Amino acid sequence: MLMKTVGKLQVSTPGDRQIMMQREFDAPRELVFEALTTPELLQQWFAGPPGWTLAVCEFEARKGGKYRYVWRGPKGEMGMGGVVTDIKSPELIAATEKFDMAWYPGDASSTIVLTEQGKKTLLTLTVTYATKEARDLVLMSPMETGVAAGYDRLEQFLADRHP
Repeated sequence: MLMKTVGKLQVSTPGDRQIMMQREFDAPRELVFEALTTPELLQQWFAGPPGWTLAVCEFEARKGGKYRYVWRGPKGEMGMGGVVTDIKSPELIAATEKFDMAWYPGDASSTIVLTEQGKKTLLTLTVTYATKEARDLVLMSPMETGVAAGYDRLEQFLADRHP
């Protein structure tokens, strides 16, 4: 099982097809959940790599709801979307995941679990891929660097709202 740390992000592989990422936030679980599921709030922190913007941000926070994100940057556009398969405020968000220009074979699904730890919140994101090969392709990409940078922006966003 792989285990590594990128900044404050812990990355591991709990199974042949999974990547699990964990990050603690100094904010109440309800606020973290709201920041992950409210398009107006996502627009403020979920911009992608430096120089990129979140041009399209849609999220229907209900089971069966759809979501869509399109990032624009100096090298073009990257889009993804899916369907919310389960959601329980303020603790769980599960969804399918499909990129417009697939960079790994097959589909994926993701589950975010928010766990209260005193006045902090532990976010656990588990992504399950169709195959081990797809998971390994993602592990070879700079994915965790992007996720870590996004969560750093989320941390700042939460600190501004919950000093």
